Amino acid sequence: MASKINGFDTRTGPLGAGRALERARDATTGPRPAQPAADGVHITGTARQLAELERVVKDMPAVDEARVAEISAALAQGRYEIVPERIADQLVQLEQALAPLGETER
Repeated sequence: MASKINGFDTRTGPLGAGRALERARDATTGPRPAQPAADGVHITGTARQLAELERVVKDMPAVDEARVAEISAALAQGRYEIVPERIADQLVQLEQALAPLGETER
């Protein structure tokens, strides 16, 4: 049976000598239109952004030890203030910053 997701024919059975396995064809796995040969690979803007983000994140330490110590001391001393509005604002800013990554490039 052909999988709608990947289009591979998962049926098994004898193929016989020299006979090729043919995949089931439907609207998603039918013949593809001929494409001109390309000299290279086209990288989308989103892929470039993700590659840059990956590079930046790799250069950052996993944990900011100084910030952890600062917050731990503030908690222990009772001077760490949680401001829900600030947290909400930062979540909205993060959502806005990530929104372009979810858009389809045309």
